[in-house]
Amino acid sequence: MLTVSNLTYKVGHRTILEDCGVTIMDGWKVGVVGINGAGKSTLFKLISGDLQADDGVISMAVEQRLGMVRQDIPETDTSLIDLVLEANEDMAALWKATETETDPNKIAEIYEQLAAMDAYSASAKASRLLSGLGFEEHQLQEPFSSFSGGWRMRVALAAALFVEPEILLLDEPTNHLDLEAIMWLETYLASYPHTLLIISHDREVLNKCIDHVIHVDDKKLTRYTGNYDAFERERAEKLGLQQKMFEKQQAHRAHMQKFVDRFKAQASKARQAQSRVKALERMDIVDAVIADRAVRFTFPNPAKISSPMLSINNVDVGYKEGEPVLRRVYESIEKDDRIAILGANGNGKSTMMKLIAGKLDVMAGDVNRSSKLRIGYFSQHQTEELDVNSTPFEAMMDMMRTKIPDVKEPTVRAKLGAFGFSRDLADNLISTLSGGEKARLLFAFMSFDAPHMLLLDEPTNHLDIDAREALVQALNNYEGAIIIVSHDPNMVERVADRLWLVKDGSCARFDGDLEDYRKYTIQSRRDQRKEKKSQKDKKKNLPKAVKKSSSSLQKDIAKVELKIETLTKGKNSLEKIMASTDFYNESSSKIADTQDQYKKLSNDLDVSEAAWLKLQEEVA
Repeated sequence: MLTVSNLTYKVGHRTILEDCGVTIMDGWKVGVVGINGAGKSTLFKLISGDLQADDGVISMAVEQRLGMVRQDIPETDTSLIDLVLEANEDMAALWKATETETDPNKIAEIYEQLAAMDAYSASAKASRLLSGLGFEEHQLQEPFSSFSGGWRMRVALAAALFVEPEILLLDEPTNHLDLEAIMWLETYLASYPHTLLIISHDREVLNKCIDHVIHVDDKKLTRYTGNYDAFERERAEKLGLQQKMFEKQQAHRAHMQKFVDRFKAQASKARQAQSRVKALERMDIVDAVIADRAVRFTFPNPAKISSPMLSINNVDVGYKEGEPVLRRVYESIEKDDRIAILGANGNGKSTMMKLIAGKLDVMAGDVNRSSKLRIGYFSQHQTEELDVNSTPFEAMMDMMRTKIPDVKEPTVRAKLGAFGFSRDLADNLISTLSGGEKARLLFAFMSFDAPHMLLLDEPTNHLDIDAREALVQALNNYEGAIIIVSHDPNMVERVADRLWLVKDGSCARFDGDLEDYRKYTIQSRRDQRKEKKSQKDKKKNLPKAVKKSSSSLQKDIAKVELKIETLTKGKNSLEKIMASTDFYNESSSKIADTQDQYKKLSNDLDVSEAAWLKLQEEVA
């Protein structure tokens, strides 16, 4: 049980949390929610001991371990799987002790503890975690230093999950994951055997993984029972917003129904109409609550243009002096398409977006574009390219002057205002903006000239739940085409009505909705595991000269061999003692204890030898 009592924390003269408390029972899965800056991450740091409270107490049972994702893994050439295995410091210390300990009794105790930890299946467990988070099997033996920041964070997440602490704190664990890895993580966290506290702006993750909510608001902590949607409903009722939100929801339903009525009879629009029908069926009071609270913004609607706006014909595309990332791509984009591009990280989603945007030259084939086509392009990396010493107004003025040399101040401020920038906010330095505000500024940049197509590459990375809802509403009101890459399942489901799958060097249409894609992903992973097992079975029948074993198996074998050697020494030592004529002059209790130790060592030796034989079969 985790208990927070009378907690107060201040930064300078600003109070973040004040005289607040909450109790979290063992086994609860708790979503910690609140607006950016409310104190969610501060609460985690106080629980972990990284920050010290000004007043109050945070307590948990002595035997409970607390775990977080490490942000400071040093540069190292240790392999990914070994780095994950080393995260369980107790297990690593016990394995190390088996190499130096000589006392038979202590050796027996060590191996008892290792057995209780299920240490012999640790490598398999670490491999499953890394694979679930998107690593290929051959990557598990590669050095940690060879991976980039986002992939390193996946390793850190795998390490935290491997330790399986009694209380696990996860702060935005999906930020560096693609949709496929998020789907896996949702399933894993939903069945996590201990207490979980998670900060997330991903509404879908919260709904699937949690059974309680702690709302950090107005310096206080308030606990609710249920998932995120249940929390929003109860909060709306408390605030007396139910009827108001119901009325707003009905107005939004009517807007969406007009689209359905307009297009349901047209064959070319049937899929879009059906998508909106599903969205209508799923609408909930929660959508209206969040939409009312969020900062609203609007994408300007484009002038009419003939379809298809863009067609891709037998294209190979990639980067200079390299092999094509995608081959033989055939696709076309209509003037009101809503397309989500799916696929694991590294398969070519961003490459496909750059091809559509005209930022990559084709290696073969051709791309035909309407002469009138204007494209607005948002990339997750553009926030790093902003001039932080400029203001949003100055940056927007410079951007608009590239197309409208004599643009006036009121026009610039109106464009910024459409994305929630008041005069004061527009005149602050960009360096002072939050991640969500910077993202809104980029939305203003990409759409000021009313593009016919919006390309959005991970647009929600810096947006909280409210801002994500505002983006969904803005996209659904926009009348041009939308191509989106996003790891937010809720956004994909509510915005897109067509899916493209980038996989194995190709881009093809995926026939189905996001739920079908979830099933497809799960089945693909099952098929991969079956294929790997089939390959191992085939290896067993190969001549010994061509059989290979992984370094991970060899390490496990070496550990078991060392254990067998140590147990054998201990057994031999006891046999010498028991063979002595003086032994039976000892007290009956000492004789019995020695015989019990000998029996246990013999049993442990039998188990270890069986384990060694099993590992040899895997290598063979």
